[in-house]
Amino acid sequence: MSTHPPFSGAKVAILCNGTLLTYQRDDKPEIPWPNLWDLPGGGREGDETPEECAVRETLEEFGIILDPASFIYKRVYPGQGLSGLDTWFFVAEVAEGLFDQVVFGDEGQRWQVMTVDGFLAMDNAVDRLQHRLRQFMTQPD
Repeated sequence: MSTHPPFSGAKVAILCNGTLLTYQRDDKPEIPWPNLWDLPGGGREGDETPEECAVRETLEEFGIILDPASFIYKRVYPGQGLSGLDTWFFVAEVAEGLFDQVVFGDEGQRWQVMTVDGFLAMDNAVDRLQHRLRQFMTQPD
């Protein structure tokens, strides 16, 4: 593992032909954003980089190996994580068929592939992730 300055965690929007891999969080009051629709990712472990964090979390949550070369966008959000640490947001574009390989882990209630527009329009999704994905979608080419 590479060393990287402190950060709280990383999330990744995994896109394939206009669709997005999502999951519904557990409905437990002790966790952040209970019962809301979310994107893969989570908290940093050890001294991993943001990319390593996103790859590991995707493997743990969905059983798929995300190639860091598929990342087409990354952005740091200073001070928006736990204890005021930075958080990272990635967008990955993956090949058709990857979502067919999902083996859902033990975090969350269920997973779904939905359109990007569908996720952005939801009133029961993690709003900061909707905002981050919307920023990516509206950036100039």
